[in-house]
Amino acid sequence: MVPRIKSIQPLDDFILLVEFDDGKKVEYDVKDDIRTLADFKVLESEYGLFQNVRLDSSRTCVYWNDRVDLPSDTILEYGQPI
Repeated sequence: MVPRIKSIQPLDDFILLVEFDDGKKVEYDVKDDIRTLADFKVLESEYGLFQNVRLDSSRTCVYWNDRVDLPSDTILEYGQPI
């Protein structure tokens, strides 16, 4: 089952605070994605874009534009539990 996201909050230094429906919370560091994935570099170069993160209607993906997104299972797997 794909984990559903309850809430997202962009933090300083390209960190996402993500809470899932089951109560789990993680901090996901987007800096590694910015360094390794070409499409993610815009999050660093376009002022304010990172802060405009959104949750899709299925609540299984966060996105910034039509080319930059993160699925909930990746966030849960690689995020640091808090």
